[in-house]
Amino acid sequence: MIILALKIKNMPINIEQKINKLREELRMHNYNYYVLDNATISDYEFDLKLKELEKLEAENPQFFDPNSPTQRVGGEITKNFKTVEHKNRMYSLDNSYSKEDLQDWEKRIKKILETEDVSYTCELKYDGASINLSYENGVLVSAVTRGDGFQGDEVTANIKTIKSIPLVLKEAFLENFEIRGEIILPFDGFNKMNEERIDIGEEPYKNPRNTASGSLKLQDSSEVAKRPLDCLLYHIVANKNPKATHFETLEKARELGFKVPNAIEVCKSMEEVFTFIENWNTKRFDLPYETDGVVVKVNSLAQQDELGYTAKSPRWAIAYKFKTEQESTVLNEITYQVGRTGAITPVANLEPVQLAGTTVKRASLHNADQIEKLDIRVGDTVFVEKGGEIIPKVVGVDLSKRPSNSEPTVYITHCPDCNTELVRKEGDAKHYCPNEYGCPTQITSRIQHFISRKAMDIDGIGAETIELLFKEGLVQNYADLYELKEEEIIPLERMAEKSAQNMIVGIEKSKKIPFEKVLFAIGIRFVGETVAKKLANHYKNIDALKQATFEDLVNVDEIGEKIAKSVLSFFKIDLNNQLVERLKEYGLQLELSEESQEGKTEILNGKIFVVSGVFKIFNRNDLKKSIEDNGGKVASSISKKTNFIIAGDNMGPSKLAKAESLEIPIITETDYIKMLN
Repeated sequence: MIILALKIKNMPINIEQKINKLREELRMHNYNYYVLDNATISDYEFDLKLKELEKLEAENPQFFDPNSPTQRVGGEITKNFKTVEHKNRMYSLDNSYSKEDLQDWEKRIKKILETEDVSYTCELKYDGASINLSYENGVLVSAVTRGDGFQGDEVTANIKTIKSIPLVLKEAFLENFEIRGEIILPFDGFNKMNEERIDIGEEPYKNPRNTASGSLKLQDSSEVAKRPLDCLLYHIVANKNPKATHFETLEKARELGFKVPNAIEVCKSMEEVFTFIENWNTKRFDLPYETDGVVVKVNSLAQQDELGYTAKSPRWAIAYKFKTEQESTVLNEITYQVGRTGAITPVANLEPVQLAGTTVKRASLHNADQIEKLDIRVGDTVFVEKGGEIIPKVVGVDLSKRPSNSEPTVYITHCPDCNTELVRKEGDAKHYCPNEYGCPTQITSRIQHFISRKAMDIDGIGAETIELLFKEGLVQNYADLYELKEEEIIPLERMAEKSAQNMIVGIEKSKKIPFEKVLFAIGIRFVGETVAKKLANHYKNIDALKQATFEDLVNVDEIGEKIAKSVLSFFKIDLNNQLVERLKEYGLQLELSEESQEGKTEILNGKIFVVSGVFKIFNRNDLKKSIEDNGGKVASSISKKTNFIIAGDNMGPSKLAKAESLEIPIITETDYIKMLN
């Protein structure tokens, strides 16, 4: 009896060991096949092991593991993808199109770093859907799309079906970190999917990138599992990365089980960068997936930290775009669009043409000068390409095919929406409609800007709904949104009770949006997200901003004369002041909250700091934030205006020499903490 009891007692341990052993084997085979492209067992043997594991897990549910290889087949249904704020913002890259652009970029970074000793990594730029993967203690915990860079959609269930993404790492690299890459659809898989669609009489997919992106938002993860998606990783974000360079970090990522492409090279000079670009400009056509350029990054992580970011992009990286695809087609008509600020943009309406995997019917003509310079006329055969591979534009005319009865284009003189005579200020390339508060398109565009994700982020309302509300006389400005009633919305075309409820709930929730976003939303010209944040942090509330003088405004960090004049002009208009007062009455956040001000002081007001080296107490971003939270300013390079240099380990010798020659105090991070206290 005792022997029997011991056997029964030990049996689950043996089963658990067997399950774990099978999981490890399958992960290894999965890695060999999908990442290394080097299968070590046949598909049949793999399937037998997988079925064995499935059977053991079904019989022993107490050992369930969401990261088991058996869970990659999907099956989870996601009705609504949760919007998640990125812990670390996903910036976009600056683009370059020539060697001169890259040389200018190199000059800028060397000037900031004050050294000639800079090396670069070159990687191919993959054309897919950007993804941010988060790992904790070696386990995948979330996957979020890029979205607008600040927040994206959580698609973890769908991402887990992609077999080249490790659910559990071979070893714990850091306690937690993020790794970024592109979800792609290789040409072979894309073509096979289209063959299957054509066989059943369905329309084929347009291009691999859009199909990969759309796959991430399918509600049934088992459907995602059927698609031959792949994931190429290229960047790790971690607070205390033990590696010294970007290249070493990617090598480590490859060891951990990530699919890091082999087309990466460390270049010690811009000449070597050019060689890499020239090689891949030809070899890229042999790749099994789409690529549209080369990403050049400063290799040293310490130098990356020192260079930091602009409002939109990392200073330490730039994308070189391969020459864009170009096609010719006939220009049928020129129409004119009115923007939110009244700017007029001429648009070419074209005979549909396939360009870079999409059907193009419309392209930008930019402005009157561009039309005149290229002598673009209706009926012309024009050359079209995608600017930065995104926005189609007309770049030339095939004069040999010009019709004999062709007439030069006469640019419009009056607004196409309200018939107001257009104006063009000296030095401005665009014409404008000055009827700011009477032109229907300008009115609806301002409301659309107000509700957008980066501004008030109001769910349940789109551009078409705004057009409908305006047409029916329910809104004339963005403040009117807060007076809408459910019973007014339900009778409208394509509206139902649920839609009306969602709209009212979204409007109500927007009253919690912080002041800096409200300031961006109200649409002061030249006040983008970053400027709105600067103004909000400086003035604390809308009333203080309204009372600011020109001299006050230009003394705010990064606020120039153009922005200052625009702010003053906005508050000189009675209607704008009335709208702001109404927003106050409705309960919108028109001052910084106590919570956002917690821990902030003016101790360092007027002081300019330069941060250089590697730190032990702070990471560089936290140190910069601390300076700004306490009223100081962080500069990227040393000048006579610099008050202090906070130096960590490995401070650049040229920076040290310059600081000493200008007699600028050099302090440690410990000295800085004492300064705050």
